[in-house]
Amino acid sequence: MAQLDSSFPEDRPRVLVVDDEKFIRDIIADFLGMEGYIVRTAEDGSSAMKELDRARYDMVISDLKMPRMGGLDLLKEVSKVHPDTLTVIMTGFGTVETAIDAMKRGAYDYILKPFKVEEVVHIVQRGLEKRRLTAENLRLREALSLYKVSEAIAASLSLDEVIATLTDGALNEVRADTVATWLDDGEGGYFQRSIVASPALPQGEELGMLDRVAIVERLKSGAPVVEHGARARELFAEHPGRQVSSLAVVPLKMRDRLMGWIAVISLTASRRFDEGQRKLLSIIASRAAAAIENARLYEDLQATFQQTIQSLARTIDKMDHYTAGHSERVAKYAVALARWIGLPEAEIEIVRHSALMHDIGKIGCVMNLNKPGKLTLDEYDVFKRHPVYGREILDPVRFLAPVVPGVYLHHERWDGRGYPLGLAKGDIPLIARIISVADTYDAMTSDRSYRRALPHDVTVSEIERCSGTQFDPDLTGTFVERIEEQREQARDTGEPIPD
Repeated sequence: MAQLDSSFPEDRPRVLVVDDEKFIRDIIADFLGMEGYIVRTAEDGSSAMKELDRARYDMVISDLKMPRMGGLDLLKEVSKVHPDTLTVIMTGFGTVETAIDAMKRGAYDYILKPFKVEEVVHIVQRGLEKRRLTAENLRLREALSLYKVSEAIAASLSLDEVIATLTDGALNEVRADTVATWLDDGEGGYFQRSIVASPALPQGEELGMLDRVAIVERLKSGAPVVEHGARARELFAEHPGRQVSSLAVVPLKMRDRLMGWIAVISLTASRRFDEGQRKLLSIIASRAAAAIENARLYEDLQATFQQTIQSLARTIDKMDHYTAGHSERVAKYAVALARWIGLPEAEIEIVRHSALMHDIGKIGCVMNLNKPGKLTLDEYDVFKRHPVYGREILDPVRFLAPVVPGVYLHHERWDGRGYPLGLAKGDIPLIARIISVADTYDAMTSDRSYRRALPHDVTVSEIERCSGTQFDPDLTGTFVERIEEQREQARDTGEPIPD
């Protein structure tokens, strides 16, 4: 059997002729070769499958009766392993019914022996034209699917979601075996941010590592990167666990800045990426680059937001050395309670931010909070204004709107006797009810200017006693039941634990 010559142009149709008679193999190969096709031959079905595993073929022309593996068995294997490859069955007049049965099983057409070479050429031309139109329709469907992927990418502000959507699109629509995403590190270098294998690959298989220097050089030159076989393997620093069949790399660029790239890898001999697929991926990559840039800016904004809230929380706590760390502890307890009742992570983050700033309104309470003893009635009336001051401080900052209810209403009571609005039961936002329990627990288990910290057991008993009056009874039950777990976690991490 002839060896595959990788020097042939990849855009020429490839035909595999399978027959146990060498004369027939050679005559078909010679005539199809003169028509411009790349032709290889095999002596039976088993040899043909080995060749199909080594290289991509557009069509297989196979005799019906052969030793080791006949035409029908070969048809079955080709349909299963290489569904994009057309199969034509050759047979004598006596088995024409079997050939027709083969077409029912998926063969494209059949050739009767003895045949005229012109008829063979005509069948091949017609079949490959049908395959081209099928591929074109498939490409249109791929374009539509990738457009949908593009829209999904553009709708996200999460870097992880953008990369996951892009990866899924490449795996499913381009049928890559591996998708790798590389991003710039902000210091002139690039790192592999993600590499995902198709579920069809065996678990634990070595996926390899691209040579980032070689890839950057190619991308910055502006030349398209679609390589096959040995030329593709030259672009790897560490090779995958099996031979690379094809590699396509598209840049992630914003204006003239190379932000990274997306690489799709085929480890399947019969599947090679073409220029059309690379262009489709390039379109998606351009949307992905903008989405990645937006996601990074959003992450920076989120980080700044977190730092601002932490700074405000520490500013509040420094107003009274007795309450140092109070806001962060309340946030820890509030987040734990929110998680225990099953709130989604996005809402838990709002609980965290609101708890960290729940006392920001104390900035507006012009009094000495460090005075010994309890506040006078007048001082207490001023102190009770701090939720209102908190709302007034935060209201002008639009992106802080979700945290305002927790700051403004965390002193409301379940029985309606709280402040500032006197809301009751379900009229009190859940975030405020959560912070109320967390705030009380930390206040009672911490030293204050007018008393020493109360023991944990005493505090829990008091919270239970006030369930249904001061606190939401459902939240109280959950908190009391699960707080011991929080204390155990604190012991494990070496955090200070209230007595």
